[in-house]
Amino acid sequence: MNPQHFIEEPILRFASDVGSVGPVTVVGGQTQWEVGGLPFPGSREVRAPAGIWSHEPEEMTVRCGAGTSIGDLNEKCAQFGQMVPFDLNSEATVGGVLAVGRSGFRRLRYGPIRDLVLQIRHVDHSGQIVTSGGPTVKNVSGYDLCRLLVGSLGKLGCIAEVTLRCLPIPETTLWLRGAGDPFEIYNQLYRPSSVLWNGKQVWVCLEGVKSDVESQAALLDFEEVDSPPNFPTQGRMSLEPKALRGLAGNSTDWIAEIGVGVVHCGESQTPAPLSNTNKVLMNELERRLDPSGRLNPGRQLVAT
Repeated sequence: MNPQHFIEEPILRFASDVGSVGPVTVVGGQTQWEVGGLPFPGSREVRAPAGIWSHEPEEMTVRCGAGTSIGDLNEKCAQFGQMVPFDLNSEATVGGVLAVGRSGFRRLRYGPIRDLVLQIRHVDHSGQIVTSGGPTVKNVSGYDLCRLLVGSLGKLGCIAEVTLRCLPIPETTLWLRGAGDPFEIYNQLYRPSSVLWNGKQVWVCLEGVKSDVESQAALLDFEEVDSPPNFPTQGRMSLEPKALRGLAGNSTDWIAEIGVGVVHCGESQTPAPLSNTNKVLMNELERRLDPSGRLNPGRQLVAT
């Protein structure tokens, strides 16, 4: 039997499930289930197909079902010295991570997760399978619908399959912790993977060739630590990177990503909603792409 059959069959079943009557919500690893609010009670739960269907190390691409876990994805890619830098719970699913749209704490070096997406096959409100993007790293002409789906919380379509760009696993990864002006530290270093700040301490992640990492680390009077800090889990705010200076002296629980502008918020803070302009735009997109309001009803988009 054609191996392609084993890929298409679960996608067709998923499309049939999504296209059935009534409100529907896609369930993944539920590691970020409450982002944007919970779906309306009574929404029918469906799960996206799982499985790693192809990995092309020479092309540095991987194709998988949206229900595949981050742990399984990177275990497969690691066999060829590659990774997809999501930086999230290994039990989270690829489709869930993309639907939520929250980039990992190494975004400073690797960019937002939407830049890792080459192609998405999703199921629309009527149960039709839609393909957007292209399977290679080369430029793709036309409207970039696949990146629009990133961060949409499944309200514009239910992700079934994705093709992602892989990156080499760095030879060395080093986390450091110390005190100082995080903005001066950021400017002092060459392409750090992450610079985190909570108003009192600074964490720095350096990656690359061992000699380069060691020479960069020598610029700082920091101690080596095993990992980044635990991030507050109440929500996230997106600010202009330069606006992070205004957080100095703020006694609430937060961690800021220097050079990026993302602030991980503690219990006394709430995530920022979309601006009015973006909210109007997204509402219009929802009306056009899901006119009956069937897909993940109850969820509301937030700034990521």
